Amino acid sequence: MTDKNIVDRSRTHKNAAVVKTVRATRERLQHGRETPPEFDNEMIRLHINAVLQGAAAPPFLVILAAVGGLWFDEAIWLIGWALMALFVYAGLVLMARRASREPSDKEMTRRWRQRFLAIYAVIGLSWALFAFQDCTTCQDDNFNFYKSAVLLIALAATAMTTFALRFALYVTVFPIVVALALRVGISRDVSDFSVLIMILGAALFFLFMSQRLYSTNLKMLSYQTEKDDLIAELEVAKSVSDEARRRAEESNLAKSRFLASMSHELRTPLNAILGFSEVMAGEVLGPMENASYKEYVGDIHRSGQHLLNLINEILDLSRIEAGRYELNENALAFADIAEDCIGLVQLKARSKNIRITEAFEEALPMVWADEKSMRQVILNLLSNAVKFTPSGGEIQVKLGWTAGGGQYVSIKDNGPGIAEEEIPVVLSAFGQGSIAIKSAEQGTGLGLPIVQAILSKHGGEFVFRSKLREGTECIAILPRERVLESMAPVEGLPGAVQKKKRAFG
Repeated sequence: MTDKNIVDRSRTHKNAAVVKTVRATRERLQHGRETPPEFDNEMIRLHINAVLQGAAAPPFLVILAAVGGLWFDEAIWLIGWALMALFVYAGLVLMARRASREPSDKEMTRRWRQRFLAIYAVIGLSWALFAFQDCTTCQDDNFNFYKSAVLLIALAATAMTTFALRFALYVTVFPIVVALALRVGISRDVSDFSVLIMILGAALFFLFMSQRLYSTNLKMLSYQTEKDDLIAELEVAKSVSDEARRRAEESNLAKSRFLASMSHELRTPLNAILGFSEVMAGEVLGPMENASYKEYVGDIHRSGQHLLNLINEILDLSRIEAGRYELNENALAFADIAEDCIGLVQLKARSKNIRITEAFEEALPMVWADEKSMRQVILNLLSNAVKFTPSGGEIQVKLGWTAGGGQYVSIKDNGPGIAEEEIPVVLSAFGQGSIAIKSAEQGTGLGLPIVQAILSKHGGEFVFRSKLREGTECIAILPRERVLESMAPVEGLPGAVQKKKRAFG
């Protein structure tokens, strides 16, 4: 059966497609393919963008080459060559525009790659025709150097445009190199051979750089895809976590509301048990001659009282969690409540030969708080101190001003203490330290969480300090806003300036 309190796994998750993509990407990255086929479309798109963005540069270069060539040699062939080259470059731009409007798929990518390679081969042939021609009226090698400069610029521009299209630069360079080699074979001129060597070296360099740019862009695409998939995976995990947290909070809130609403139903039978056990123990309806029955009645009453205390603690915490814990605030004296609570635990402390000392600052003003809640806070802390302090020990109760102008009560014992790593456990609901687990007087582990919750409702603070084999100190702090006659903040730690000392033992 599906656990509805955590995640309903029977529903198809809205991010199932993303999860599938993440898994596919993980497998692809683990196999470590050098050229993933899914990046072919992105690379062809990069090439199309490069062609469209640099569409004006090749025609300008062709026109400049024709004008410069006419300055060296008044040859009509340069005009025809320029028109042909411009026509080819115009076809490249038109092809790129058409390709940019088509939807992306594997068939489109393959088809347009072949078309682009074919037109780059034609571009290479046009530049090969330019490279093969010679100056008929030149008397020196100026035209060869001019031709070399034009070819170098053309190769550089082509390399920058075709870095995302593999083999495009190869099919462009090959006709030019072949044309220059034929020119050298025909003329046997040293200058032509120099041009061939120069263009060949530059072509090898541009091929190397083009390959590096291709690999770099491929890695960038791979990293970008991996980052996007990891972000998608984090979003999936976050959505699952948010769903689990929401359901857990709803379940916890439902539990708290249920327990808070069951207060009457749980207490009514226990009150009846406690009432009738007291009647039987007092022999109101007649004497009990069997001593064992009297002992059983006492066990029933003690067990019922213990169970009622546990239920009260659980219900208090449940009401606080459910937001149904109401404060009945009025003006009260912190010292009076502390003294009343000391009186309540005094009998048990004397039975264990535990000495309780008081150190209260004089003339403390009243505070605005819930008397029942404050009494519960101090009584819980005192009960814990008496419970875990060994026979012959001592408990110190201090009451005074805080550095911020509030009031505090500190209860410190010299009991066994708690290990530092166990402090978060004992401060959590139903948490108990190793000392409490071994103790014969175990409770629910709700005393300290209830204290924290009550002080938080009052805008106060709870400080818990403990060291193993040295003792424990609990400090309940009410803020300055709760003090009816506020006192200006002072420097230093909370302490007693003028104290009224009393000792019980």
